[in-house]
Amino acid sequence: MDFDPAPRQSVSDHVFGQLRDAILAGRYPAGDALPSERELAATFEVNRHAIREALRRLQQLGLVKVSQGGATRVLDWRATAGLDLAMALTAAEDVLPVETLARDVMEMRACVGADAARLCAERATPEAKRRVSDAVEAYAAAVPDLAAMRLADLALWRRIIEGSGNIAYLLAFNSLTAGTLAVGQVPPHLRTEEILNVAAHRKLAALIEAGAAAEAEAAARGLLQAKETVR
Repeated sequence: MDFDPAPRQSVSDHVFGQLRDAILAGRYPAGDALPSERELAATFEVNRHAIREALRRLQQLGLVKVSQGGATRVLDWRATAGLDLAMALTAAEDVLPVETLARDVMEMRACVGADAARLCAERATPEAKRRVSDAVEAYAAAVPDLAAMRLADLALWRRIIEGSGNIAYLLAFNSLTAGTLAVGQVPPHLRTEEILNVAAHRKLAALIEAGAAAEAEAAARGLLQAKETVR
């Protein structure tokens, strides 16, 4: 298989990116062995230290399994990778090769956001609920500046997820909001419709403050769920 020779700077980054893309594109199916370190070093025209560093990073992402003295085997990333793979792709301004990503990310947002709202209403402290109320008013005050509203909306959801007390949700939120969503973009018109719905945001905050868990969950799901089929 042909690869581009590595540039003089960041050679391990170059090797890592080329191999990562080849694996994600299916050019090396799960179970296949990558070429040996010696072969990769010759192909990329780099030393073996750069190859080892690239393979180490691929293993950390769950894309390969490196065996001491044996072959480096490609793994099925759908079974072994996590959101850190999405974060690695963010830096490369790339996305996972899955046709349904826009739909998938909206479903994940709706599920996490709805349950976080439920938990926030159930178990957040009075102070945490006040922070949610303050955040929704800051969001409403940003009207009609859409860019400012987007930032304030993210701040609101951070307060809701913090109030849920679920650290796994918070880490997922951090991954999904760090730069461009590597796991797929929410269609702009749907995101804009959601951002402009001030009344729904205020209703959600009021339900959380009142401790109405089931109603807050339904309100959050309705706010985050796409109003049309996303592919």
